[in-house]
Amino acid sequence: MEKTWNNKAWFMVLPMLLLVAFSAVIPLMTVVNYSVQDTFGNNQFFWAGTEWFTEILQSERFHSALFRNLVFSFIILAIEIPLGIIIALNMPRKGLGVPVCLVLMALPLLIPWNVVGTIWQVFGRVDIGLLGHTLESLGINYNYVQNPLHAWFTVILMDVWHWTSLVVLLCYAGLVSIPDAFYQAAKIDGASRWAVFRYIQLPKMNRVLLIAVLLRFMDSFMIYTEPFVVTGGGPGNSTTFLSIDLVKIAIGQFDLGPAAAMSIVYFLIILLLSWVFYTIMTNYDAER
Repeated sequence: MEKTWNNKAWFMVLPMLLLVAFSAVIPLMTVVNYSVQDTFGNNQFFWAGTEWFTEILQSERFHSALFRNLVFSFIILAIEIPLGIIIALNMPRKGLGVPVCLVLMALPLLIPWNVVGTIWQVFGRVDIGLLGHTLESLGINYNYVQNPLHAWFTVILMDVWHWTSLVVLLCYAGLVSIPDAFYQAAKIDGASRWAVFRYIQLPKMNRVLLIAVLLRFMDSFMIYTEPFVVTGGGPGNSTTFLSIDLVKIAIGQFDLGPAAAMSIVYFLIILLLSWVFYTIMTNYDAER
């Protein structure tokens, strides 16, 4: 007997899908329009073609910001993914400690991005900040405003504090879904702690780790508010990522054409790298 599908439920969500599509298409078309034209104000536009795209792709400024973005995302993934797995493995599975740990892990995620930047801006100050004053008392000349290395350290530490909880919660969700029978069988076989993690826990976390890597890569690659509030992209251009540079071009210099072209290139890079991450991880999971 042939199975029939009832697709009437789509009519319930179709208005919302059309609304979301409409609200996304209009800004996108506006950006595309600006990216191929030039304007001198008074709503007078002049055709520029691919001039802005060529200028952006050949710009040393764009290459430097892109390199900083890639390095930052790589460092974030290298720290937060292993750290999130370790914390999730050590969280309790039963008892009163479960809700307590979950609430504590969720708290950083509830804080708005601009507030996080303000917190760490104060936290890193030598005169009133706990981090800055502690490092200064230890004899470390810490100054994230003037030292590029200290600025990077502050921004990375801030992102790790803010977003590692997301990885922890995703990994914990994968761990609690593992039936107790798996652990009982491993105990009977005399499996080591590493063997349990390697052959039972890690395979069960593959799907959630894929989500965690994709989310953290996209978020870290598009980071703007936190480093802008803390360092403003400085000292110099040491923490000027693509998003900050894009805002400087669009608002600071009011170069709408180059900014629109840069935003499209920026979007395509994120889309391409996310697809590469997804393809590699899904193929690895399929081979296993």
